[in-house]
Amino acid sequence: MDGFTIRPARPEDHERLGELTAAAYLEDGLLDFGADDPYLEVLRDVGRRAEHAEVLVAADESGTVLGGVAFVPGPGPFADVARDGEAEFRTLAVAPDGRGRGVGTALVRECIDRARALGRKRVVLSTQPMMHAAHRVYERFGFTRAPERDWSPIDTLTLLVYELELSPDAAARD
Repeated sequence: MDGFTIRPARPEDHERLGELTAAAYLEDGLLDFGADDPYLEVLRDVGRRAEHAEVLVAADESGTVLGGVAFVPGPGPFADVARDGEAEFRTLAVAPDGRGRGVGTALVRECIDRARALGRKRVVLSTQPMMHAAHRVYERFGFTRAPERDWSPIDTLTLLVYELELSPDAAARD
């Protein structure tokens, strides 16, 4: 990893992570209504995510949060698609100064490692069709599309589901 570590988010990280997540979605054109999109408040609300999931961050040596993800250990109030025996991750985002440094890859690897440690059979996630860079990261780890599980949170958006089958003794791919 290039000058950062992965750790659980602390309350003092929440505002920074919320803002960088909202900015990433805005700057990447992922919100139908731009700066007026109501989903921005959800993206900024890291405290709520932390109530229902394990929020992880990548932080540099000075403690600056470069990215984060919500790890959901199984079905529950914050899971979108996880079923029994599955873990899920959501709201993966990397700040511009963290891109190209392996931050996203490290956060995905950490989610896979946590799922495996919990004995989960599979890791699942939802992603927007235009998130091509994220898709490449997932595919490098061996995630495959599960089109039969695609779903729509709103009429104008269909989310793609990816899944990774885990074997208890296998190491995560690079």
